[in-house]
Amino acid sequence: MKLTLGARLALSYLVVILVGMGIVAPLAWLAMERLYLNTQSASLLAQAQLVASALGTQVTTGGIVPYSQSSNVAPGIHTRVIDPQGGAVIDLLGPAQSQAGLSLPELAQNAAGLVTPVELLSRPEIARARQGQAATAIRSLEAAGGKRVLYAAAPVLAGDGRVAQIVYLATPLPDTQLGALPATLGWQFVGVLLGAVLLAGAAGLILARRIARPLAKMAEAAHAVAEGDLTQSVPEGGSIRELDVLGQAFNRMTASLHQSDQAKTAFISDVTHELRTPLTVIKGTIETLEDGAVDDLEARGPFLAAMYRETDRLIRLVNDLLLLTRADAGALNLQLHPFDLAELARQRCAHLEQRAAQRQVTLRVLEQLPPDAARPFNVRADADRIAQVLDNLLDNAIRYAPPGSDVTVTLTQAGQETACRVDDCGPGIPAKHLPFIFERFYRVDSGRDRGQGGAGLGLAIVHSLVLAHGGRVTVESVEGQGASFTIWLPAHD
Repeated sequence: MKLTLGARLALSYLVVILVGMGIVAPLAWLAMERLYLNTQSASLLAQAQLVASALGTQVTTGGIVPYSQSSNVAPGIHTRVIDPQGGAVIDLLGPAQSQAGLSLPELAQNAAGLVTPVELLSRPEIARARQGQAATAIRSLEAAGGKRVLYAAAPVLAGDGRVAQIVYLATPLPDTQLGALPATLGWQFVGVLLGAVLLAGAAGLILARRIARPLAKMAEAAHAVAEGDLTQSVPEGGSIRELDVLGQAFNRMTASLHQSDQAKTAFISDVTHELRTPLTVIKGTIETLEDGAVDDLEARGPFLAAMYRETDRLIRLVNDLLLLTRADAGALNLQLHPFDLAELARQRCAHLEQRAAQRQVTLRVLEQLPPDAARPFNVRADADRIAQVLDNLLDNAIRYAPPGSDVTVTLTQAGQETACRVDDCGPGIPAKHLPFIFERFYRVDSGRDRGQGGAGLGLAIVHSLVLAHGGRVTVESVEGQGASFTIWLPAHD
């Protein structure tokens, strides 16, 4: 059975909380136990040092002055004063304490007879006390049923600084295992644990819903897009940054798809129109010839010439569309080799010189090579494709240049790029059209372009071919002051 994302997130959150509590709770218990033992050790050691300090002022060569435990050591603590050789000098746990009303545990009262001097001296805390350092230790005693006992040993120093005696204190420790907790406290602990689990589950469920709800909406929108509805969008600006970024990406994707769909529809419409016009002319001409004009020698020539022009127009249109399709697919199969871009520009101007002369336009080529430049305008590209680029730019410039004006091709170098700029003195391009000038079938003045035979693909071809060579193309124009198109190609040494 497949779980929803919300259920998986809630369960995962709950499992993480439980595992975390399972790890933290024992560690916290151990830390509390360690803190308790450290506190008890420090307290017992302080009492041992207090007794040793008091006895240190009474040490004589013959023994010690009788000492009362009740004024320094709390009931329940077993106290002995031993010499450095392990022999008991005085046991403060005597009849006097019983008469004083002190209640000492059985372990403390009988411990004096359970340990031999040799065993006593082997204990680490006694060994350190014999060296003049106070120390504590914890160990379990079988005589006490395995219970742990805390020991503290403090040296009694003579006037010359030597260890004359050792104060040795012992007190039993309570059981700090979980099983020793009172039943009521155990149930309280279980209740707290269950409450934490419920709170963790509720928090996980809320978090899972906050994550799953936007994803569910996005899934619904994706299904709608798959069905063809490209107007779908999802909310943005959520509190979860990753989901917000995902929503923005989804909306950009649907907007791009919608724009592409509109462009495809417009492209198909434009292609249909461009194909229909020459086909209509060809069909009408054929019908006229079939009606008897084929036998009229004077009329047959113009009809055939019209069919030739429209057929040639169809071939150019199909070739241009095929070129753009290959460029989009990265399948142009460019034949790259180094050549002089200035020389190619002169060749293309010579090729179009007759067409320019018909419109009384002069073509000029200018080379602006820096004085310190050691190389001509060399580029590594497909000469045929770059020639097609120049032909399209020059054809546009000649078409819009007024009679008696110049069309100038200027070549320059800028860093690692070679630039070729085509300038005309035509009517220019309004600023609102500049961002779309390289789109397919886009016309600044559609009526004028069609009248002059343009299909709106020339600049789109220029843009695609230059990009395929790793270059770029820019346009600058002020309405009424002409236009300037510049192609930038990587320079070749």
